[in-house]
Amino acid sequence: MEKATHTKSFFLAFTLLFIFSCGKEKQPPKLILDIPVIEAIQKEVPILNDFVGQTYGYFDIAIRARVEGFLVGLHFKEGSFVKKGQLLYSIDPEPFKAKVAEKQGHVAAARTSLALAKSDLDRIRPLAKINAVAQSDLDAAEAQHEAAQARLDADLAALRYAEIELSYCRVKSPIDGLIGKTEAKVGDFVGKSPNPVVLNAVSRVDTIQVRFSISETKYIRLARMVASELEKTESVKNADRTNERTNIQLILADGSVYEYPGKFDFSDRQVDPTTGTLLLQVSFPNPQRILIPGQFARVRATLDNIKDGLVIPQRCVIEMQGQHQVFTVGEGNKVEPRRVTIANKMDSMWVVTSGLEPKDKVIYGAVQKISPGMEINPVPVTQTNKE
Repeated sequence: MEKATHTKSFFLAFTLLFIFSCGKEKQPPKLILDIPVIEAIQKEVPILNDFVGQTYGYFDIAIRARVEGFLVGLHFKEGSFVKKGQLLYSIDPEPFKAKVAEKQGHVAAARTSLALAKSDLDRIRPLAKINAVAQSDLDAAEAQHEAAQARLDADLAALRYAEIELSYCRVKSPIDGLIGKTEAKVGDFVGKSPNPVVLNAVSRVDTIQVRFSISETKYIRLARMVASELEKTESVKNADRTNERTNIQLILADGSVYEYPGKFDFSDRQVDPTTGTLLLQVSFPNPQRILIPGQFARVRATLDNIKDGLVIPQRCVIEMQGQHQVFTVGEGNKVEPRRVTIANKMDSMWVVTSGLEPKDKVIYGAVQKISPGMEINPVPVTQTNKE
């Protein structure tokens, strides 16, 4: 009996020792994630603004019918390039030819009358010198000659006007450029409402102009920046360097950036009192004829520069209810949330004006894997201008 009791006590002690030894087994190491981080870069940052605009030709000239008549010919291909002086439209010339012939007849009659008046004057003048005719006869002959000359001048002017009207029957291109869709067809009566008066339009497109409106506040900022840059140039001849610094770009409808920089042409003389905006115009070279009038476009211009601005990728920033937040690496590689103020965007980068300090390590693109206070293994990545 005593032997059985000792056996049970030994078995119980062995069991307790086994359980105790299992409880003291070493726990697995804590898992620490490798998280990419990036340093906030401090540098001078241009403040870019986009403005909605529309493209226009360097010249956009309306082609009008300057005389009334039936259209008898179209001599161009719609949407093609035409040369200055190229025949575009022809209007029935017969009524104008008849008018020219009529005026030519009037001129011929006036020349005959002038010749007769001159003959009478040449005959009477010698006789008046020897008092063979009265002075009144000489005066009458001279007056008749002057009247005949004036009549001839008037008829010549009327003939010239008729010839000009006849020339208007051949409508020619005033410039080299791109012509559009015709507003009249052969057989239409043109030159008088309600029939088409404007037949077409020709645009010079080797240079394209973009017009857009800017608020008064932004205009003041832009004007100050341009004035400041002009002061830095060595002379007024170097003023084009200002356009390089303002970095005027054209953003096309597909989101691509046009390859040629723009140049400011002018601003309107006053702010529109109904909208509080000012009209500006920028021109862009168009050697490949990619741009055409009437396109939607956005003009991107530098309005200011932030000195010592902090730049981080947009992927570092979380936006919630209008507030912006980033996660930084704090003491002991612990994750710390920071509320930041965003000033502007350039490409896929954000400019931070408060909430960060230079060299702060900001968690990059892995915010779904972390939480505040979490210990991580920060892995530095290189920041570029475009992420």
